[in-house]
Amino acid sequence: MALFVGVMLISNITGTKGVLLFDDWLHLSLGPIQLNGLVTDGAFYLFPLAYVLGDVISEVYGFRAMRRAILAGFAILLLASICFWLTIELPAAPFYENQDAFKAVAGVVPQFLLAGLAGYVVGEFLNSFVLVKMKERAGEKRLWARLIGSTVVGEFGDTVVFCAIAASALGISTWGDFLNYTIVGFLWKTLVEIVIMPITYVVCGWLKKREPSYQEALAAAGADNADVP
Repeated sequence: MALFVGVMLISNITGTKGVLLFDDWLHLSLGPIQLNGLVTDGAFYLFPLAYVLGDVISEVYGFRAMRRAILAGFAILLLASICFWLTIELPAAPFYENQDAFKAVAGVVPQFLLAGLAGYVVGEFLNSFVLVKMKERAGEKRLWARLIGSTVVGEFGDTVVFCAIAASALGISTWGDFLNYTIVGFLWKTLVEIVIMPITYVVCGWLKKREPSYQEALAAAGADNADVP
């Protein structure tokens, strides 16, 4: 849970840097989707990790524990934003020459803050809910299906909500640009999480063997099944 909240907090800071990847060879035109390199932000490698951690918490500890983690993360992100705003508003010392730089990195843009918090809550809740409901049907089998299914739903919800709220602040004014921004962001985040799925498997397996509450839950489920004729 600490790692989950920490990743979300770090992502909010590193995400303020715009990044252009693969611009020397990635050029694609498919209707409204125009790619000339992959435009993303400095948190592109961190944000999928938050969903991986969310998958692990949901798989091992359940939806209730994940709900607490989401609410804790929301509270910390909101607190961090308030602290950044207060620090920026404090009068700078005469010798401090980095006020503008600090404001550019840590400054709170209300529209971005709302978009980030709303996307985070919607995406993580959907991600956890889908994974837990799929597990109720399949049990311990087909973890890969739960991870992919929850990722697709969660990342889609997060991306659509964030982009819908933040688009105008980013200067996006046409449906073509909005679709490009949303679809590319969704596909990129989902692909990264699928690529690192083997790590999720390893972490889930390691925790399941060593977490007493999970072993107790398995034993209780086995006892209940044994009573069924």
